[in-house]
Amino acid sequence: MAELWCEMVIVVLGIVFLSCGTTGSSGKTSSFVRSQWPSVDIPLDNQVFEVPKGRSAPQQVHITQGDYDGKAVLISWVTTEEIGPSEVTYGTSKKNYVFNAVGRVTNYTFYNYTSGFIHHCLLDGLEYDTKYYYKIGTDDSAREFWFETPPKIDPDAPYTFGIIGDLGQTYNSFSTLEHYMHSGGQTVLFVGDLSYADRYEYNDVGIRWDSWGRFIEQSAAYQPWIWSAGNHEIEYMPNLGEVFPFKSYLHRFATPYVASNSSSPLWYAVRRASAHIIVLSSYSPFVKYTPQWRWLQEELRRVDRKKTPWLIVLMHVPLYSSNLVHYMEGESMRAVYEDWFVHYKVDFVFAGHVHAYERSYRISNIYYNVSSGDCYPVPDNSAPVYMTVGDGGNQEGLAGRFWDPQPEYSAFREASYGHSTLEIRNRTHALYHWNRNDDGKKVPTDSVIFHNQYWARNLLRRRLEKSHSNSGGDQINC
Repeated sequence: MAELWCEMVIVVLGIVFLSCGTTGSSGKTSSFVRSQWPSVDIPLDNQVFEVPKGRSAPQQVHITQGDYDGKAVLISWVTTEEIGPSEVTYGTSKKNYVFNAVGRVTNYTFYNYTSGFIHHCLLDGLEYDTKYYYKIGTDDSAREFWFETPPKIDPDAPYTFGIIGDLGQTYNSFSTLEHYMHSGGQTVLFVGDLSYADRYEYNDVGIRWDSWGRFIEQSAAYQPWIWSAGNHEIEYMPNLGEVFPFKSYLHRFATPYVASNSSSPLWYAVRRASAHIIVLSSYSPFVKYTPQWRWLQEELRRVDRKKTPWLIVLMHVPLYSSNLVHYMEGESMRAVYEDWFVHYKVDFVFAGHVHAYERSYRISNIYYNVSSGDCYPVPDNSAPVYMTVGDGGNQEGLAGRFWDPQPEYSAFREASYGHSTLEIRNRTHALYHWNRNDDGKKVPTDSVIFHNQYWARNLLRRRLEKSHSNSGGDQINC
């Protein structure tokens, strides 16, 4: 009994310590000044955009998760001169392709540009934690790649995610992608604004989508990129006769939205290893009773923190940002969804849009209304940490103007190019890094150990359950 009491005291003190450690009143604004490459796109004749050899060889190959639980992948690619077979052969050993799957083909026009033939093929019924080799194309035009499936859904499954946003196709973009590929990340969580092709006009819009697809292939053909859409994917250009939003994006990037009962490819959810990942659309209707609102309400109810303890939300526009650029653009979505994020104890909300990096403390503003006038965020240990990772490297450049003084809710901020990694260790702990691209070198700049919102708040309950189970009840796996 005395031993149990000591355990209870230790746990309570630990919870107090964790609670104090996740909020604060003294953030840091980095004084680092980046000596950056010019924010201009890489020329189209650069080797990073090289077209693969062979007649109508598959190009722009990329994969994403193809189901709800990580036992399927969606493989996408483009052929140009001719359609070719929309087929993937694959197996668990190199050159031994014992399985095959047939996909679908689409294409589209944008102004006077006509896309190549865009293939999307679902490989399902895969085994967890397995390396698969796959081949697309035929004869001399065939190309071969591989990917690894995640571990089975389990609360203690370790897994490493990369977080990239607002990438574009500049030399800074190349630096970000190269550094990420050496980070040990297993899946990219992409928070919107992909190619920045919409900064071009006429046929160049489509051409710059093609170049970006070839640019990211070096990573995206070998591991899933979980997509979310940003404002640069809207491509509303009435002067060119293009008024259908997200046209290029929706044709080129498939998502497993049906598997999570979503009615739109722009918002959906997947479970991967020990994480439940929810993708939202900042530029689709999201207020009460809209399809996205109804879907999110149901999806949050489906989350089982005993199976996937880490709850992550992706969106493009940050709900909290102290940068003068795009300041408070996410306020309307925050007013609609923040109380849900707090109620369900979301661990992280990752966003882009602002071309800088910023991490918040755990704060919320859910008690504000026009009568109370209490409109400033306050520390809240049930709230997410908000990360802005819109620093991939696009041609619009960095957003270097922050509010001064730094708000109390802001823990760290810096206007530099880079990417983040989230290394989930188990159900209770994860190691987070923001990595600055410092003139061609990856520099880990902001590092934090995070405690899981669900399990860290239930340490005492779990210890008591375990003690009870050891006395004759069912065993609790802690």
